[in-house]
Amino acid sequence: MITLLKVISESFRQAYQSLLANKMRSFLSLLGICIGIFCIIGVLSAVDSLEDYVRTSFDRIGTDVVYVQKFSWEEDPGQNFWKWMRRPNPNYKDYEALKKRITTADDVAFYAPVGVKTAKYRSNSLDGGFLIAGTQSCQNVLNLEVEKGRFFTISEAAKGTAKAVIGAVVAEELFGAIEPVGKKMSISGQKVDVVGVLKKSGEGLDIMNFDEAIVVSYVYGKKFANLDNKFAFASALAVKAAPGVPLKELKSEITGILRAHRKIKPKEEDNFASNELSIFSKLLDGFFGVLNMAGGIIGIFSLIVGVFSVANIMFVSVKERTNLIGVKKALGAKRYVILLEFLIESIILCVIGGIIGMFLILGVLKILTHYLEFNLYIDMGNVFLGLTVSIFVGVLSGIIPAMQAAKMNPVDAIRA
Repeated sequence: MITLLKVISESFRQAYQSLLANKMRSFLSLLGICIGIFCIIGVLSAVDSLEDYVRTSFDRIGTDVVYVQKFSWEEDPGQNFWKWMRRPNPNYKDYEALKKRITTADDVAFYAPVGVKTAKYRSNSLDGGFLIAGTQSCQNVLNLEVEKGRFFTISEAAKGTAKAVIGAVVAEELFGAIEPVGKKMSISGQKVDVVGVLKKSGEGLDIMNFDEAIVVSYVYGKKFANLDNKFAFASALAVKAAPGVPLKELKSEITGILRAHRKIKPKEEDNFASNELSIFSKLLDGFFGVLNMAGGIIGIFSLIVGVFSVANIMFVSVKERTNLIGVKKALGAKRYVILLEFLIESIILCVIGGIIGMFLILGVLKILTHYLEFNLYIDMGNVFLGLTVSIFVGVLSGIIPAMQAAKMNPVDAIRA
């Protein structure tokens, strides 16, 4: 054990001297290791950060919800487009059928995008307000967080009272510093009471962004459009699974209830689609896999260059210290001691290159974080991976020079 510690100490000293004695050669040789680690760990860290950001966004929306629409998220929109267009949109009667019969759901919601409407408050006007008519259960199923005020009640939704819950951007544009809750605003000339303001989406994917939305009850929404038209609006049902119920079981019951309600014959295919966010997750898995592969390929080629560069340093180091190797062996140094000395020196050089590469990654990630909507980070798993790769490269780079040094004849080495 003492011998091994002495060998490691001597290797550190030799590596340090090698770096100082040949600064430019050492820099150029370690550049390949730096670039290789930078590519592999940098891409892995960026992909992990992006994936974490996407998964968190999905979790915030709700991965336990099935969305019933006429379009399927799994197919190309260009395929069978007219077949899908002939399908009826989910309607309020479908919602009532599911609400009444389903046993595996925690809650069921129905919503229909009415379209862009002009909203006004006093002299302020907003032309980009997106009106959505839905049931009171949308708050629970779609995870709509109310920051100020409240959501409209079941009674208000059933009666179709003129109540609205607005998004954060709508509140800012129309009311500014004025408290919007309790104020009256107009939507296409119709006066409505603002009862709540939704929490701003903030960081996250805008898969279902309600920042510019004006949410009213389904009954009241019929004043703005004929929501009972089966083909005109992209309405949808959102069904939240009960605790512990798999989505597969939930989708199966939804299919059975809707087929019976719509009187679809046994041999006929469904005229609706049951979608879930895991469909996007599967697509993203392939996307992230390609990114990781690309970074790995670039990194491997850079590391190959680094292997030959560090090996060159080690061959030069062996040649420069041939006389010293002969003296050590003449004094009784074992082969494995000489072997370990040069091998550890090679590993130390590569680890130094890897650490420099990871510091570069940290700097780049911090800079990019200022310009992106999510945090880029390097976790400890990737740090350990970077060190492991550096050690492996060090072994590959130093094994042949180290073996060459260990096999030297002491007499020939001293004479050299």
